Amino acid sequence: MGATHEVTNQVPPLAGYDPVAGDAALAEACVRHADEATLASLADLGRLAGSEQAREWGRLADENRPVLRTHDRYGHRVDEVEFHPAWHELMRTAFAHGLAGAPWAAAEAGNRHAHVRRAVGYLAWTQVEAGHGCPVTMTYAAVPALRAAPELAARYGPGLTGTGYAFGLTDPAAKPGLVAGMGMTEKQGGSDVRSNTTRAVAAGDGTYALTGHKWFTSAPMSDLFLVLARLDEGVSCFLVPRVLPDGSRNVFRLQRLKDKLGDRANASSEVEFDGTTGWLVGDPGRGVPTILEMVNATRLDCVIGSAATVRAALTQALHHARHRRAFGALLADQPLMQNVLADLAVESEAATALAVRLAAAVDGGETAFLRLAGAAAKFLVCKRTPAVVGEAMEVLGGNGYVEDSGLPRLYRQAPLNSIWEGSGNVIALDVLRALGRSGEALAAVTAELELARGADPRYDDALKRLAAELGDPGALPLRARRIAGLLALCLQGSLLLRHGPTEVAHAFCASRLGGDWGSVLGTLPHDTPVGALVERSTIAPV
Repeated sequence: MGATHEVTNQVPPLAGYDPVAGDAALAEACVRHADEATLASLADLGRLAGSEQAREWGRLADENRPVLRTHDRYGHRVDEVEFHPAWHELMRTAFAHGLAGAPWAAAEAGNRHAHVRRAVGYLAWTQVEAGHGCPVTMTYAAVPALRAAPELAARYGPGLTGTGYAFGLTDPAAKPGLVAGMGMTEKQGGSDVRSNTTRAVAAGDGTYALTGHKWFTSAPMSDLFLVLARLDEGVSCFLVPRVLPDGSRNVFRLQRLKDKLGDRANASSEVEFDGTTGWLVGDPGRGVPTILEMVNATRLDCVIGSAATVRAALTQALHHARHRRAFGALLADQPLMQNVLADLAVESEAATALAVRLAAAVDGGETAFLRLAGAAAKFLVCKRTPAVVGEAMEVLGGNGYVEDSGLPRLYRQAPLNSIWEGSGNVIALDVLRALGRSGEALAAVTAELELARGADPRYDDALKRLAAELGDPGALPLRARRIAGLLALCLQGSLLLRHGPTEVAHAFCASRLGGDWGSVLGTLPHDTPVGALVERSTIAPV
């Protein structure tokens, strides 16, 4: 039969671009906080991330969910998770390009920009598929936490900082790289990990036997885990490997894989411990502060990962608008659409600038700055992501609501980082804790904010409002979200005013700080150079 019509006005596939070098905001942040050599070192990863091959890996990993195998054919308990080959390609690429634990070893070897390099690469690569970013993040975050146990760090540190990827439950010492996971929350407590009931009993040989359950255990196919369990002294932190030093398998009973809203490629699970062997990390009863070293590193990746999701959605929206015609003109040339795209671009640039700045703080050892700025950034950037992705989906209209477009995958993933390791209220209250513990965190962040004072009156007014909020101690918990959000906005404003193009900083200050903004995206002031903002954020094919 003949065709009934000719297909026209459809957008070509999005491929053949570089989300590292082609993203002006990301490339400039990389050079600003590192150097041109660091940016050049990510060239291969950038080209791969924008390739048709990488997009296909992401699609296949998402469409072929992991499968839990509790027993083998003979009835033996194995507790394994099977993944599609595309998942392993994504993981192999991430590890090979140093996006997991490698920056810690690189920094010790003298690379002053190891964490910025990793953040820029992570932000670009996880746009391909976000789910595998979870075990990559866990592996990155496990390294600083494990330093509380020098013997364990010496045993497992080289594997955790390796760039090899070898899937499967075998002797960790024989692997070119190790993957780490985390088990904190339980059924009765969630974020309130001090209510954990999993018990640990000393075995007399330096190990402990753990018995209990974990409601969310990230990346259960990993080689080792940091978990919380209770000793007489209180909640403590333990290292739990899947394979013990003698080659036998540890007791690690996977009850089920979670059926989550977000990505379908990664596996999260419920785990039962029954005499499971673990090694104490840190002091007894100090498990929460010990594992917070890991949580703080995952918090950084929540910001970077959300910035990646926003950028991926913006890229899709820009690509569609530049090729789709409606009412006699390209969407990208129509004023109202330009306002929407420009607003999305401002959101993306602000998130990117703050994410890379936080990574630079890791390189610089700015612990006090990270303690407060990281929490505030996690609150705002992650909280904003669902609205941004939803607006980008509307640029594509009905086409964006179809799975083939890739936008539904981004939309499902968008709320995750705001919920992970503590949802909005938990993080906002953590901002208050960071403010109250000592003056160092506030002093470090204030110094950053002061660098832009006088650059824009709307920014200066925002600093006054922030000072008024902080100066009024009454009912602070009630106002925690106001304080966390405004603090993060001021940090973004400081970065854009000092380093961003004038048109970006002007649009940000007018809308986010000055109040000249509607209740939805696409309502930038009439004098905003929307065309220039759209052009800056467009990634040209390579």
